[in-house]
Amino acid sequence: MTVVDVRTPAEFRGGNVAGSINIPLQEIPQRWEEFKKLAQPIVLCCASGNRSGQATTFLKNKGIECENGGGWMQVNYRLSQA
Repeated sequence: MTVVDVRTPAEFRGGNVAGSINIPLQEIPQRWEEFKKLAQPIVLCCASGNRSGQATTFLKNKGIECENGGGWMQVNYRLSQA
């Protein structure tokens, strides 16, 4: 599994899921092929789930196995409970 945070680099630096990678939402249309190389499933997160929802829709339409994890703090909590 790979966690991808779609917030801006500045937001990402302010706190993130340990081991996650940062690919900002606005870069996904140019970088979506990189997602094929990531360990799937891919969990996308942002601050609230809005931007990661947009990214999830875009990537699923490209055939990428992914899900919207919602806010990064929620993803962090769920992973800590696993």
